[in-house]
Amino acid sequence: MNANQRFDDSSAATLPSFPDQSQELHLGNSLETLIETCLKTVPEPLREGFLQDLFQRLGQEGHPLTTPIATPYINTISPEDEPEFPGNREIEHRIKSLVRWNAMAMVVTANRTESGIGGHISTFASSATLYEVGFNHFFRGGDGGRPADQVYIQGHASPGTYARAFLEGRLTEDQLKNFRRELNPGGGLSSYPHPYLMPNFWQFPTVSMGLGPIMSIYQARFNRYLIGRGLLERENEPRVWCFIGDGESDEPETLGALTLASREHLDNLVWVVNCNLQRLDGPVRGNGKIIQELEGAFRGAGWNVIKLIWGSGWDDLLARDTKGLLRQRMEETVDGEFQKYTVEPGSYIRKHFFGTHPELKAMVNHLTDDALRHLVRGGHDVKKVYAAYHHAIHESNRPTVILAKTVKGYGLGEAGEGRNISHQQKKLNERELRNFRARFKLPITDEEIAGTPFYRPPADSPEIQYLLERRKKLNGFIPQRETITVPLETPGLDRFSTILSGSKGAEASTTQGFVRLLSTLLRDKAIGKQIVPIIPDEARTFGMDGLFREVGIYSSKGQLYEPVDRSSISYYKESKDGQILEEGITEAGAMSSFIAAATAYSSLGTPMVPFYIYYSMFGFQRVGDLIWLACDMRAKGFLCGATSGRTSLNGEGLQHQDGHSLLNASAFPSLMAYDPAFAYEVALIVQDGIERMYHRNENLLYYLALYNDAFAQPAMPEGVEEGVLKGLYRFQAGNPELPVKAHILGSGPIIHSALKAQALLEPYGVSADVWSATSYKRLRSEALEARRWNTFHPNETPRRSYLEDVLANETGPFVAVSDNVSSLSDQISTWVPGGLYSLGTDGFGRSDSRAALRRFFEVDGECTAIAVLYQLAQRGQIEPTVVQEAIKTWDVDPEKAAAIIV
Repeated sequence: MNANQRFDDSSAATLPSFPDQSQELHLGNSLETLIETCLKTVPEPLREGFLQDLFQRLGQEGHPLTTPIATPYINTISPEDEPEFPGNREIEHRIKSLVRWNAMAMVVTANRTESGIGGHISTFASSATLYEVGFNHFFRGGDGGRPADQVYIQGHASPGTYARAFLEGRLTEDQLKNFRRELNPGGGLSSYPHPYLMPNFWQFPTVSMGLGPIMSIYQARFNRYLIGRGLLERENEPRVWCFIGDGESDEPETLGALTLASREHLDNLVWVVNCNLQRLDGPVRGNGKIIQELEGAFRGAGWNVIKLIWGSGWDDLLARDTKGLLRQRMEETVDGEFQKYTVEPGSYIRKHFFGTHPELKAMVNHLTDDALRHLVRGGHDVKKVYAAYHHAIHESNRPTVILAKTVKGYGLGEAGEGRNISHQQKKLNERELRNFRARFKLPITDEEIAGTPFYRPPADSPEIQYLLERRKKLNGFIPQRETITVPLETPGLDRFSTILSGSKGAEASTTQGFVRLLSTLLRDKAIGKQIVPIIPDEARTFGMDGLFREVGIYSSKGQLYEPVDRSSISYYKESKDGQILEEGITEAGAMSSFIAAATAYSSLGTPMVPFYIYYSMFGFQRVGDLIWLACDMRAKGFLCGATSGRTSLNGEGLQHQDGHSLLNASAFPSLMAYDPAFAYEVALIVQDGIERMYHRNENLLYYLALYNDAFAQPAMPEGVEEGVLKGLYRFQAGNPELPVKAHILGSGPIIHSALKAQALLEPYGVSADVWSATSYKRLRSEALEARRWNTFHPNETPRRSYLEDVLANETGPFVAVSDNVSSLSDQISTWVPGGLYSLGTDGFGRSDSRAALRRFFEVDGECTAIAVLYQLAQRGQIEPTVVQEAIKTWDVDPEKAAAIIV
């Protein structure tokens, strides 16, 4: 029997009888006594399974528990269940000491050279053992013909990872000296894990807090998705390791998806929570116990929980604790007190921890004060950490979390060990450096110590030989990022002929055009299997439910029930090889799946093409941090903000009507943001994205604003391809016989306001060309690039951007109108001849008809035409009275409050 084996029915007779069902059991003395009595008769390896059965029976007997269940505040794995440690502990300790020193030296040197440059010593100091055991015995590299393990390294611990890579010979001393000074000649090292800045090193960015944990869950699930679809062999599946700080658990994203991991039986996932009990400013739970709190959360979510609290020095004391006094003291001591014990001498610990009971105090009479001071926490004990990892990787059918208790700033002594200032510690004086050197027996001389030198033993030293041999046995270095350059075949435009030829008078939205295009791609023999549709419970809203039956919804269990709509052509079909990722109501989860798919070319050697389609308001506004992270990871794929526009989504009101995602998108450097008006534009943009991202292997993301306004889709005019992709082209010229010239730039469905304005202006003698502005971001980016080149090459022939070229010979005023805030089109005003007058949907949304909303925001045809006439009046080309007459004729209220202020 293993430690997680459940008791069968034959064991039921050994369970105690329960009180009358009318009574409610509280987690108080009665239940604790009951559990303790039961556990004394159960062998240690079987206790967890026994507890699960016990609590299940309590529920079945009608006794609800009023608080989460937590096991005693001791290690989950008993000493007799610990495997033999397979490594050379002495050499590994020396390696770890060198890593500690170099990590500390890196931060201290950086702040001595450039005051205020920042960096973190204490996080890695607390977690060094947790990482070193992994690097020496568990983290598999990618040199053995299979993908490397996916290791999410805690962001603030990055100096430790750099220090180890330095010992491995993968980083130079100059690079370490340039930590956080990346612009120095020869380059430096990024502050945190950033694949964009170090594309051959870091696998995953993990600062911002909470994003690494949720991504790791969806990454592990995506690996199973690829296995289900036959795109990854089960025997080649990488293990996902995620290192987390206990303070990070306060972020909603950290614990928000725990049940997904257990529901999907992700035994390929291991979390290591570094419980050093401190956040940036003070204790994580000064008045409580964060490990017990987290245990309840993880156990309740169905995870395998391994508590790693006490080092080996405590084993003898716990074995002699026949009356449970020590365990009781461990239970009643809060984290704030435990932190106090880390900074006080052994005499204080003897008096205040053990001295609460005479028998407890007598239990440590044989130990000196110094010995008490050095009773380490479990996360600093190599043997205990190895045992926890060993049990974790042999767990089946559920994910594992290891709650490892450590000391923040471990080894820093008075410079920051266990103190509230630990996180901000950047500098050590010479005395503190000497103490650090002595504690870890480092070969740094007195003459060298003040300079905080980096140290790497000779290549033939036992430490370096051992370190490299362990990595060779584990198939190569970690972290190490691979870039797969196998190009995918780009579908020709002929594959989208039905979209390019228009809707033949039938009404369709750009969202419907996109769904038709996606369906075409899914059936494509060359690229179809690489497509990953991702939806957060809105497929029917977007008209995508027809894909359910066509390609299926991924489920690790298949479909164990008959859906209520089984007779429907678009019934809810789940299957083990389903292609759609239907994530439910979780934009953060769906975005995490998108990132896993969009980086599969690197992390798994399998290029995938994700299309994440969602309510646009809940993209950049809600998960902008994850989108930024995706850019950092050099992700590739399509973000599709459906139901875009402040007025297009007319009935949903203020919280849903999106008029600013495209403006937000303009701040993301590697993202191509488009606002297509017509289905043929969508087709051209998607084909271009596949070509650039997956054939030319450019590190880009694409964002498409998709709308639900239905209208007759035109066929693609001849010769517009370049303009669609570059961001602007003339869609419909005005009447050349009219005397006055003007231009209207329209985007999305509001291009119809521009077309209506064109018609309204003709009786006033104004010939207005209507332009489709598909990407203000791209127009601005290329204009900025040209301006910069001209600034630094004043003696050369000036360069002109596409925008400047295409508008060079145009005369007359320019007015832009869209279903987005006016700042979006204002981005290009500098390069538009005579400037640009922008109309947009600034302000909070409302629920009403589209016509009423567009008049309210003043982006309808009439208001657009008035803007053109006003600009002509400002230029002296018409009289102001003409503008006044038009306002009255078109029944526009000039005294209405502006939408931006109401």
